[in-house]
Amino acid sequence: MTQALQPWWKTATGYQIYPRSFCDSNGDGIGDLQGIISKLDHLRDLGVGFVWLSPVYASPMRDNGYDISDYRDIAPEFGTLEDFDQLVAQAQDKGIRIVMDLVVNHCSSDHDWFLKACETRDCPEHAYFYWRDQSPETNGPPDDQRACFGGSAWTWVEAVGRYYYGHFGPGQPDLNWHNPALRHEVFDMMNWWLDKGIGGFRIDVIELIGKDLDTRIYAEGPDMHRFIQDMHQACFAGRDIMTVGESWSAKPDTALLYCGDSRHEVDMVFNFNHIDAAWDQDKGRFGPNLFDLPTHKRILASWQDALANDGWNSLYLSNHDLPRPVSHYGCEGPYRVRSAKMLAMTMHLMKGTPFIYQGEEIGMTNAHFTEIGQFRDIETLGQLKEQSARGVSQQEFIAGANTNGRDNGRTPVQWDGTKHAGFTTGQPWIDVNTNYVDINVEEDRSDPNGVFAFYQNLIALRGELDIITKGSFALIGGDDPNVFAYERALDDQRLLVFGNFTDKTVHFQMPETRTTQGKIVLSNLYRDALPSGDHVTLAPFEAFACLLE
Repeated sequence: MTQALQPWWKTATGYQIYPRSFCDSNGDGIGDLQGIISKLDHLRDLGVGFVWLSPVYASPMRDNGYDISDYRDIAPEFGTLEDFDQLVAQAQDKGIRIVMDLVVNHCSSDHDWFLKACETRDCPEHAYFYWRDQSPETNGPPDDQRACFGGSAWTWVEAVGRYYYGHFGPGQPDLNWHNPALRHEVFDMMNWWLDKGIGGFRIDVIELIGKDLDTRIYAEGPDMHRFIQDMHQACFAGRDIMTVGESWSAKPDTALLYCGDSRHEVDMVFNFNHIDAAWDQDKGRFGPNLFDLPTHKRILASWQDALANDGWNSLYLSNHDLPRPVSHYGCEGPYRVRSAKMLAMTMHLMKGTPFIYQGEEIGMTNAHFTEIGQFRDIETLGQLKEQSARGVSQQEFIAGANTNGRDNGRTPVQWDGTKHAGFTTGQPWIDVNTNYVDINVEEDRSDPNGVFAFYQNLIALRGELDIITKGSFALIGGDDPNVFAYERALDDQRLLVFGNFTDKTVHFQMPETRTTQGKIVLSNLYRDALPSGDHVTLAPFEAFACLLE
């Protein structure tokens, strides 16, 4: 069955590259643009339609590129603008678009705007940032707001006699979106990149750009949607691109405010409801893994329902800020390959655009570091100080960081079984996972039943069946603690999807409306038929999809 005409980003599968950890071409231990170019055939073979490229702009790299010092240049460790243009052109030749990561809630404290802003209150750039006088009561910061990466959100600058606001930390001062001149600068820069032929933007922490510091409303502030609509009008309207906004605050009841067709804001939103539901209320991501399948299913289903007829869903389990899915939801041991396939199938066959994070296509696992010195993430190191002050032991903190910390997704891609997993000929900027000899691209791709081959089949299936991109969604057995099951429907077709999230054999009640006639279109255990009884028995981490006509 062929696809009816839809926007390209609805039928494509995305792939996120964290450039620092993808592939190093020059032996300095840091991945780069030429390294990405050298692996474009890998992405073409996988079948992805676009790459979300984490920041490669000039940066002091305190937050690995999410602190930008020059929006119109490339960080030297990643290459040059000429390398970037070559990447866009060669990717396009292979049917792949490059989507840039846009970080405009804040910039780097090394940005020329900020350096000028710190010299005098009288320059235009001073108004590009948020400044406040010291508290008359304490002679200190204007309030007690803490930065995400630890410490106060306010930093004193003696030369101007004021504090500036940095939501994430002092190295990342927040940009004042209420200043029209700042917005003009940002929009001009965005159009400059779009004119280079990129496929769109993923917009970092978009929910923070409309903040109101005086009322202490930081996320989804009163001006956020107005600013996004301004951005759409100035940069997106009339262009054949894809835009996705990252929002840790978006909920199903606010989803359409971001991506409803009539809103003219972004095409999709990355929400984190299904992610932070598994976090400890006190320790956040640095606590134990509290994943609960019924909660997870209900959250995903609520987003499917909210965007059923308007807007569009993004589908993902991992990115550069999250642990590896097989470690978090599946099995690192004997069922690693099978659970990696199950997780991919249950996510990708919902309605929306799926995103693969580098290494996910071979089932890479968490790193399991043993010493604080192995961690590189600014958030992890900042939160170590915060939690140590609250009495958390270093051993307990390392356990939490190994469970949910951001460095889990940032260890180098494991290309082969040679030294440093074929990522670099030098010393990697962060340790390679020690299991690279057994888990690597070369090994997995040589196996016709490997994770990579399964992803190929899954991506191809989305291109073949309209029901996957157009069909309705209905959760089946939402309270079942073991199985994620749902039905997709389009015209006279139905697609039933089942995934066992446990290492046990389980029995699941079949939907009453099903028929016994059907075709297994994808399975991670060679299942060739739908059972005829009232129940389906699923082996550990088994998943399959059955098309009923």
